[in-house]
Amino acid sequence: MVSAKMVSAMASSGEAGKDSMQNIAAAWLYPLILIAGALQAWGPPMNNALRHSLQNPWAASLISFLPIVALLGCVLLCLPHPLPTARGLAEMPWWAPLGGLVGAFAVIAGLLFVGEVGAGAFAGLTITANILMSLVIDRYGWFGMEVHELSPGRIAGALLMVAGIALIAKF
Repeated sequence: MVSAKMVSAMASSGEAGKDSMQNIAAAWLYPLILIAGALQAWGPPMNNALRHSLQNPWAASLISFLPIVALLGCVLLCLPHPLPTARGLAEMPWWAPLGGLVGAFAVIAGLLFVGEVGAGAFAGLTITANILMSLVIDRYGWFGMEVHELSPGRIAGALLMVAGIALIAKF
């Protein structure tokens, strides 16, 4: 759990213009990422229940995003610095703000299909697709990412992911 002291340190540390979250201690980084990943498995089944309750997947998608907007609004009010600069906004790639739209597609897919294939298969398919596309992004340095070549180990890992989801989806 993130303590108030840690949040305060993250908010006050760092040079001007640097993202304070980049200063998080390595001891917290991987556990927080693992917790975030585990919690992502909850989203599609919860959204599936929301869709069944509301009967309209578009209304369910909208309602699913409202708490996110509220939470992020509160966090921004509590931790408003650093503020975007005019230069940063001017240099921002045109596609940078579209990440949320891509995430919305994933939420809508979960709303529509997790009930059909099950939480395990849905998560496995999305994670495997995510890993495979991430390898392509790394290989070509898309979206400003540093290039990471496709090594035999990375290829073997991708093949194991595909084999693993094939087993999960079949059984």
